[in-house]
Amino acid sequence: MATQTTASCTGSTLLQPLSEMINLPLDQVNFVACQLFALLMAFWFRIYLHPSKTSPFIRHVVATLLGFYVGLFCFGWYSLHFLLQSGLSYSVMVFSGLEHMHKYCFIVTLGYLILCQITRVYVFDYGMYSADFTGPMMVITQKITSLVFEIHDGLTKREGQLTPSQKYLAISRMPSLLEYLSYNCNFMGILAGPTCSYNDYMAFIEGTCYQPRHLENANGKENGRHQQIEPSPKNAVISKLCTCAISLAIYLSLCKVLPVEDTIDDDFVSSTPFHLQVVYLYLAMLALRPKYYFVWTLADAINNAAGFGFSGYNKDGSPRWDMISNVRIPGIELATSYKMFIDNWNIQTALWLKRVCYERCPINPTAATFLLSAMWHGVYPGYYLTFFTGISMTMAARAIRHNIRPLFLVSDSYKRIYDVITWAGTQVAISYTVVPFVLLAVGPSLKFYRSWYFCLHLVCVLVVLALPVKSRCQQAKEEQDSLQDNQKEHKRTDNNCNQKDKAT
Repeated sequence: MATQTTASCTGSTLLQPLSEMINLPLDQVNFVACQLFALLMAFWFRIYLHPSKTSPFIRHVVATLLGFYVGLFCFGWYSLHFLLQSGLSYSVMVFSGLEHMHKYCFIVTLGYLILCQITRVYVFDYGMYSADFTGPMMVITQKITSLVFEIHDGLTKREGQLTPSQKYLAISRMPSLLEYLSYNCNFMGILAGPTCSYNDYMAFIEGTCYQPRHLENANGKENGRHQQIEPSPKNAVISKLCTCAISLAIYLSLCKVLPVEDTIDDDFVSSTPFHLQVVYLYLAMLALRPKYYFVWTLADAINNAAGFGFSGYNKDGSPRWDMISNVRIPGIELATSYKMFIDNWNIQTALWLKRVCYERCPINPTAATFLLSAMWHGVYPGYYLTFFTGISMTMAARAIRHNIRPLFLVSDSYKRIYDVITWAGTQVAISYTVVPFVLLAVGPSLKFYRSWYFCLHLVCVLVVLALPVKSRCQQAKEEQDSLQDNQKEHKRTDNNCNQKDKAT
């Protein structure tokens, strides 16, 4: 098996004997080996190239060179695409005007990614669904597009035109080429991310990420009551590595026992009652998720080991290392709404979509965000089926939450019943939505939906037509009114307290 898949590996063949020994594709073995190497380098980077011992220039150079080495080992000369994509985008940033820089750069960066995805899928190997060179390019695309919007916000807009998060993320000067390459291609995030803001990355390189002012801006909370010393990421890294080990063991144990492809097997569909098909679909998707938990949690641990990702302190004074975390497993497995699941899954990508699309698109931002997400993920038709299904699911979930949920908030027992029902509904809806994402092709995906008679598609349409949904403008107005009411209430309370103080 390993020898058959080796031909699609474009990186080093040094670990070929190990690949054959454990019977895994060489590209996947290279990926995990490079991440473990990056983990060791992260500890070394934090200890021996600490900001107190060396300059930001040296830290940028070392992080970038190690990143290029990891990319070259994993993907061979295909890693030159990382440089080409970054170089083209930087040229657009430098030579185009500030007014339209973000638009041109967005088109060039995303267009180059899609071009590479088309050639990889339809020219070289349609069925290759493992480590490939377009994976890192997806993360680089997120970083470049985020960067150009933040530069545009910082250099062309007044503070009054920006939201609080945009003010914090806004960049007031053009980054140098070294800073730009270090941000895009550093060894900590070149293979699996996660995406981070440019300001947070620069604070990490310069050693200012532990300052109270930075943390207050990042978290919206003041951390000054704790002693401002550099916390150790040791406990966080150990905890995340344990999560990685458990996730990998679960995935390797269950992935072949519960294949998703069985959901479209004719014998399975004809001989299995529908309610058992529903249960099997949930279990098959449950068995797939640990693969993503492993990749994202390991990437998070690598960044933490280098000293990046500190986000403040908990109430008990323990440090938090979740600034760039990409997944919250309890929030996913216990999600009681479609939105809650999405908010805890691939968190940094969701933030990227929100910042560059949802908050800036004037027309139908929900549909535009799902479309951008599908284009970013790749050119397999299954991706588009998944995200177009996700649009109807999201609209139906909003309508149900707005109209049905208040009826169950009259007591704790009713709310618990509502939570159980919505948990089951969310897990089934998510599993139903992402089947094409796993099957990739149109034929198998439509075969699955036909076996379910497109039932959830029809339910979503009926729910959206039958139940009213608040527009984003109405939601924003209600939030504004609520905020104003809270401010008035605080003023009233302050006045009452002042009067009591005077009387006393």
